[in-house]
Amino acid sequence: MPTTVRTTPWRAVLYGGFVAGSLDVLAAALINRINPLIILRAIASGLLGREAFQGGMPVAWLGLGLQWAMSLLIAAIFVLAARRMSWLTRRWIAAGVLYGAVVFVVMEYVVVPRSAAGKPHFTALSLAENLLAMFVFGLIVAFFARRVGAGSH
Repeated sequence: MPTTVRTTPWRAVLYGGFVAGSLDVLAAALINRINPLIILRAIASGLLGREAFQGGMPVAWLGLGLQWAMSLLIAAIFVLAARRMSWLTRRWIAAGVLYGAVVFVVMEYVVVPRSAAGKPHFTALSLAENLLAMFVFGLIVAFFARRVGAGSH
């Protein structure tokens, strides 16, 4: 049986969070056919409200910081769970897709509506596109966590 190269939990969280979070901004820009800076301002609007859309680069940088913070937290939750439930790393593709769906529901129907950004509005197509983007987000997180060793047994 071949030995599996392990990675540290911190490395999985950092790579998974930064890569998934960065690509998520680009996916949102593609889905909405707008400049990624507008997406970053939309993220900042969770704290600042509608005024964020009038902001410049400092607001966009705030949005990027918030995006990365959320993405790192989301990745950390998966990595911690994977250290306790080995099936998440053995079946990382299914786990990643499932996790992406859970993250989508939590973000769109719990977090965003309670922020200053307001409720999400979806058409059938935009719902499908956004859900697909979160499946990819979850897959990226699970990919980087797939070689995290189990915690203490």
